[in-house]
Amino acid sequence: MRFLWIIGAIVVVVALVALVGKHRRKQSLLIPTLLGSIGMFLLVGGFLLALEPATPKNEAIKTGGFAGGAVVALYALWLNDRRRRTDEARAEHDLYRVADERFARAIELLGHETTQVRVGAMHALAGLAKSRAGYTQTVLDILCAYLRRPYTERSDEELEVRLTAQRLIADLLPPWDAKDAPRYDLNLTKAYLNYFDISYKQVGELFARVAVLDESNAFHHMKIHGDMYWTEAKATGRLYFQETEVHGKTWFPRFASTGRAVFTGAKFLGETKFEGASFGEAVDLPEGVSCAG
Repeated sequence: MRFLWIIGAIVVVVALVALVGKHRRKQSLLIPTLLGSIGMFLLVGGFLLALEPATPKNEAIKTGGFAGGAVVALYALWLNDRRRRTDEARAEHDLYRVADERFARAIELLGHETTQVRVGAMHALAGLAKSRAGYTQTVLDILCAYLRRPYTERSDEELEVRLTAQRLIADLLPPWDAKDAPRYDLNLTKAYLNYFDISYKQVGELFARVAVLDESNAFHHMKIHGDMYWTEAKATGRLYFQETEVHGKTWFPRFASTGRAVFTGAKFLGETKFEGASFGEAVDLPEGVSCAG
């Protein structure tokens, strides 16, 4: 009995070595756990008997049993936690799979000939972006790509779809005063925009080269963290940029506006170029900016 605790210590060490080896090989830890439980039983019970020889054997056995049982209980807790994490990972995988299927189906329906179906597909994409932030930039790219489609055969039905795309783009962008908000880019190159309004929003970069802007379009009170390009774009209606802050380049070469353009209070903090830009009405450009470049 005097050396029982030494045997227990040896068994515990052997169990730990086996535990590490099994864990690295991703094998079952049941045998090392049982071995460790036996070792703790011998170690604790034997240590009590060696330290206090007068200790009743049943008390030593009981205490050793508690120690051995604690090892088994810890193993059971570890198993439950691993099972929980596995279930969560599987559930997360299933959610992503369903989201990917919804995404693919919505993309397919964007080419449907029926207006209501295309509108519904856009709302499905926007809903997916709101529930899964990882989809937001992709959905914005898709909606912008729809606005870049040729708009030669103009109709009320097609205009409804385009207006829906514009509203959803604005809805997905963070407000301009949000702290540490994600910076989404918008590529509206060659897009046709009609009553497009992303005022009081913030974006990363805004590209609208060779875009056509009809009626009234609002880009005022925005924060643009990157560059803003409007090279050779055309605006036939009202255009609002007041109080907008651009941290990167502001590029308006050969921009043509036949309506009212408002830039009051705009801040262009990077390189700025308005060379060859023309405005049909008087325009209030920021201080230090002229159409001469």
